[in-house]
Amino acid sequence: MIDKLAFLVAVARERNFRRAAEACGVAQPTLSAGIKQLEAELGALLVHRSSRFQGLTAEGEKAVEWGKRLLADVRSMRQDLQAAQGGLSGHLRIAVIPTALAMVPALTLACRRRHPGIRFTILSQTSLGILGMLENLEADAGITYIGNEPLGRLRSVALQTERYRLVVPAGSTWAGRDAVAWAELAGQPLCLLTPDMQNRRIMDRLMQQAGVEPVATVESNSIVTLIAHVRSGGWMTVLPESVAGTLGSAAGLHAIPLVSPEAEYRVGLVVPPHDPAPPLTEALLAAAREVAAGRGMA
Repeated sequence: MIDKLAFLVAVARERNFRRAAEACGVAQPTLSAGIKQLEAELGALLVHRSSRFQGLTAEGEKAVEWGKRLLADVRSMRQDLQAAQGGLSGHLRIAVIPTALAMVPALTLACRRRHPGIRFTILSQTSLGILGMLENLEADAGITYIGNEPLGRLRSVALQTERYRLVVPAGSTWAGRDAVAWAELAGQPLCLLTPDMQNRRIMDRLMQQAGVEPVATVESNSIVTLIAHVRSGGWMTVLPESVAGTLGSAAGLHAIPLVSPEAEYRVGLVVPPHDPAPPLTEALLAAAREVAAGRGMA
């Protein structure tokens, strides 16, 4: 039944039979037959269907929620058994907001020092996307903002305090400044992250508090694109201190603290509220607490 529940959860997530089959690594007829067998075993119609997916029934919605819980428990059981046989190993998928990608190596390194058999996949995602991936079992953990927008019942460990810097070309007249007020960004050629990013929503609020209408002449969901535009000499951008600090003078950029208001936001690891947590997740939480203590966040 577990494989069939995985088919149903995939269909609910993808809203498409073909894509769900691809995600499960099976042929579409195999997936469709598996869901029909699951319906027969449960004695309920789960999926409205014709030649295309037309949604879940009320019973299907309930079955998906149960399926997610059972699949998570089965994954935890497998990890526990593997750990008992020869040490903790396996695969962790971590979804990370783009502005926090620079902090990930500290976490993965701390985790691998204790458990060298763990592999990682790091996925760049928006804060809302991270919540969806955790809900749909597409990620095991996330790194996102804590305490700024609702996280539901997720467990969290704060890893870093985020402060903001104005990033300009090293030869800019702004580069000699010790600090820049948010209000001074009015009318400047800004390139910023797209509004679906929580980082951008935070910056918009800070500028509005300073009496500035946030306007970007270039928007992108890629920090690399923002940096490339600043290096061209025609734009400036706002980035977290941790990101700006990784650029260095070799990148031809200069980062200046933004003040009035001086804002701080916490970024940290979030995981689903499973009790007990899967062994791999527990190992990641332990590594996060180690990193947090080293940064004075505990």
